[in-house]
Amino acid sequence: MAQLTNTRPTAELQALDAAHHMHPFTHGAELGQKGARIITSADGCWLTDSEGNRILDGMAGLWCVNIGYGRQELVDSATRQMSELPFYNTFFQTSHLPAIQLAERLAQLAPGDLDHVFFASSGSEANDTNIRLVRTYWEMKGEPQRRAIISRWNAYHGSSVGSGSLGGMKGMHAQGGLPIPDIHHIDQPNWWSEGGEMSEHDFGIARARQLEEKILELGPENVAAFIAEPVQGAGGVIVPPESYWPEVSRIVKEYGILLIADEVICGFGRTGNWFGSQTVGIEPDIMTVAKGLSSGYLPIGGSIVSSDVASVIGGGEFNHGYTYSGHPVAAAVALENLRLLDEEGIVTRVREETGPYLKEKFESLAEHPMVGEAKIVGMMGSIALTPDKARRAAFKADAGTVGYLCRERCFANNLVMRHVGDRMIISPPLVISKEEIDALIARAWKSLDEAMVEAKENGLFEAA
Repeated sequence: MAQLTNTRPTAELQALDAAHHMHPFTHGAELGQKGARIITSADGCWLTDSEGNRILDGMAGLWCVNIGYGRQELVDSATRQMSELPFYNTFFQTSHLPAIQLAERLAQLAPGDLDHVFFASSGSEANDTNIRLVRTYWEMKGEPQRRAIISRWNAYHGSSVGSGSLGGMKGMHAQGGLPIPDIHHIDQPNWWSEGGEMSEHDFGIARARQLEEKILELGPENVAAFIAEPVQGAGGVIVPPESYWPEVSRIVKEYGILLIADEVICGFGRTGNWFGSQTVGIEPDIMTVAKGLSSGYLPIGGSIVSSDVASVIGGGEFNHGYTYSGHPVAAAVALENLRLLDEEGIVTRVREETGPYLKEKFESLAEHPMVGEAKIVGMMGSIALTPDKARRAAFKADAGTVGYLCRERCFANNLVMRHVGDRMIISPPLVISKEEIDALIARAWKSLDEAMVEAKENGLFEAA
């Protein structure tokens, strides 16, 4: 049997990792010299590394461990399903109980008439599915020219060729020939960095109307869909002005294009409701889900589609699918995860108790001399680092220089808090307690203090 329990020294593990393991979104040579941090166990909101350090996970893994680590119920559900039916596919006119039950449960939870599910193994796969879904939908309706899909710069929708094209990360587009044809982008609703002298309200309207301008530029008859995260996650937890989504909703309805809400991060309680679409008040035709669907315990994702989209797609053969679509073990674990989130009132507690408490504490970070704004929705938040609050100024150093410095201080203080450029972001497990929230804020404040001192010592605390 392969060895899983660690008995090796950290340096040996780091050397093996550098020799054989290619990490995502990582400069491999630099990490090889530095050495990866080796995580050996986890429980609740806490990680333990190979040196015995106990680390508060302010990112819930990768935005996904909503229910926290170490839930034996999910282990047991996987074991039972492994024993009964470890795998079967859903091709060739077959199905199985876990996929059927999970599709039914998602249809019950999803808002509006979102009542059909096409399963995948990740958000990236699900968004690749969405490209084909919306284009096939319009082809079957006799409008094959509707191929254009509009997204936003700095959005994140995955890292495969299709989903990476939907996203608006220019660094990703610079590698591998992205984006693919007929994917278009408009500006993000990031008032702090891009609002200039406009009020947040007016800025939200202006950024929403870029969608209308792009539709008219491309020709409404050529546009298939608009895709967006209710709250941008990997782009830096960009919370749009309140005026933004109502205007977007007006535009998609007026021009009759499909709305895809990417709920990979926002879904399953992250914003204080089951879905971010409910939090921001939109009615999507398709929702992309993954991450919190199984709390990251097993890979699973999917596209939850409206009855209209499902009926049109179902009118012909949809030549698309994945070996692991609706994998029985992943589906069984997701079902148990949803049961626990519901029956233990975790989503309600985020909305009514711990979420408001975290909001109060997190927004107090705006009092720090290096923090310009603190934005949070439910349990996803960000702070903007700045050398000059009054001007909402960027640092003179390359974007991300100070953010990375701050992230390193967080790690040194046993707090996982991520940086996106010069924004620091959090997304803790939804089960985080008030005491753990206090610890998170205290460690964040300490890390900000240390990062500001280091930035000043290195001549980085200067406005552009």
